[in-house]
Amino acid sequence: MNHRYMNFKTFKFHPAVAAGTNAAGYMEPTPIQSRAIPSVMAKNDLIGLAQTGTGKTAAFVLPILNRIISGKRGTPRALIVAPTRELVEQIHETIENLGRKTGLRSLAVYGGVSIAPQIKLAKKADIIVACPGRLLDHIGRKTVDLSSLEVLVLDEADRMFDMGFLPDIRRIMKQIPTKRQTLLFSATMPAEIRKLAEESLVEPVMVQVGITAPADTVSHALYPVDQKQKTPLLLQLLKQTGIGSVLVFTRTKHRAKRLGEQLIRAGYKAASLQGDLSQNRRQDAIKGFRNGIYQILVATDIAARGIDIANVSHVINYDIPDTPDAYIHRIGRTGRATRTGDAFTLITEEDSQMVRAIDRVIGSKIERRILSDFNYGASAVRDDSGSGSPEQFSGQVKKRKINTATPKKQQLKRKARRSVHY
Repeated sequence: MNHRYMNFKTFKFHPAVAAGTNAAGYMEPTPIQSRAIPSVMAKNDLIGLAQTGTGKTAAFVLPILNRIISGKRGTPRALIVAPTRELVEQIHETIENLGRKTGLRSLAVYGGVSIAPQIKLAKKADIIVACPGRLLDHIGRKTVDLSSLEVLVLDEADRMFDMGFLPDIRRIMKQIPTKRQTLLFSATMPAEIRKLAEESLVEPVMVQVGITAPADTVSHALYPVDQKQKTPLLLQLLKQTGIGSVLVFTRTKHRAKRLGEQLIRAGYKAASLQGDLSQNRRQDAIKGFRNGIYQILVATDIAARGIDIANVSHVINYDIPDTPDAYIHRIGRTGRATRTGDAFTLITEEDSQMVRAIDRVIGSKIERRILSDFNYGASAVRDDSGSGSPEQFSGQVKKRKINTATPKKQQLKRKARRSVHY
């Protein structure tokens, strides 16, 4: 099939599904849609590797709507599992938007809200979009009947692993029919997710789209700085840059909250997105950032994962990501749809190994910059000669020392805590 000349008529959707795409203004499918939809409609298992913002949600929602529009109604025939409440709501809204003419009913299932309305609506739902924990709660209460399930979708599978959800996913799989179509979508493919795919999918079709390097529309640079001076440097960057809509990433939820408060005290319209917020406050933060009420949104990877926010002018990594793929994914949230964007990353001495890894994956050395009017202090931003010029700074700073006497199990525990505490 020639993907270059495809449109949504090519898929020959049911008229009610086609009406939804027309009403939503869908014209030409994105690469992930053009490559995945035919395979999903052919009822193949599928692994889709794609970043947020590529149109992958519609790539599985449309074939699901097309499949279950005929046949039994009022019992779940499709289950979509996602790691965060925001992503669950986003998928649910996409289903309602694209399926408005089908009469099919979708139910969003997640914690932090009363379970009673979910129990009532579950009796009439055709599609369930759920976070793992609350779904297992329903399964334990026997308030959700998954015996007629035909399609299972695992969305953002790598983040479900990061959040410790893989045991829950395996428990869910034991409660659903083994004869089903399984679709797994992920931005990256770590070994644990590959193993899950091998266990759960049957002869899957592999579809991979997206970027292996930052888009040409994104200008990105690294700003070496001492850990204690990160916040002052961030404030100076914001002051000197003609910022529009800024997404700031931190490593932990506690740091996101604290940095958000510091930005507010500095006079910025800022909000933080992290796990301790109530559902209403999380939704208010996302909506306010989308609508321009908040100029800056501070978030962790997990809190922001799957949230598609257009018109982000700047991405700032207050903390460097844990993998090169995560770096590319983060900065890809700006410079979309032919718009230009900037991505800045604050790096410390301890980040040198990850900086080199990112350079290797990208295939070139990311520009290092310093601010001429910022006081870095005596020990900051120096190369081997101590000159500290941005042209000479190479990122070849000393590696963090690891206590070799520390038992391996304790090192693994610390790594696990770092992965989960977002």
